[in-house]
Amino acid sequence: MGNEFKLIRDIKFAETDMAGIMHFSNFFRLMEETEHAFFRSLSIPVQQEVDNHIIGWPRVTASCEYLHPLKFEDKVEIHMLVKKINGKTITYKYQFYKIDGNDKIVVAQGKITTVCVQLNMHKEEMEPISIPSQIFDKIQTAFPEILLEQD
Repeated sequence: MGNEFKLIRDIKFAETDMAGIMHFSNFFRLMEETEHAFFRSLSIPVQQEVDNHIIGWPRVTASCEYLHPLKFEDKVEIHMLVKKINGKTITYKYQFYKIDGNDKIVVAQGKITTVCVQLNMHKEEMEPISIPSQIFDKIQTAFPEILLEQD
């Protein structure tokens, strides 16, 4: 079962602004990239068909607190924890670390809540649904002591 995931990668030039700092919006892209990698690690397609319906995961809340900048070619570790999973939603907690040699510096922390929806492609509508068991059974809430470490 999955309850946490880590992604390490370099900051790309295209992710920076005129000051050479990673643009704030890219933290949200990295959170989503990490979530998708987490799903793939559990062999869960991000968008899939269940019972003849397409399942999706729109965001209902997203936040990020910035503590230190990231720059072009900085190595960043994104540590994602499953803070809460219930019938229809998953809340993720993120901690961003700049890797500097043997040191890791916290540069940002974020949170995203997603809701499981059934997409009606003909009407272009979404309806919240319970997380299908084949997904729900592979994900669990992170241990409380790990969640407390990131507060």
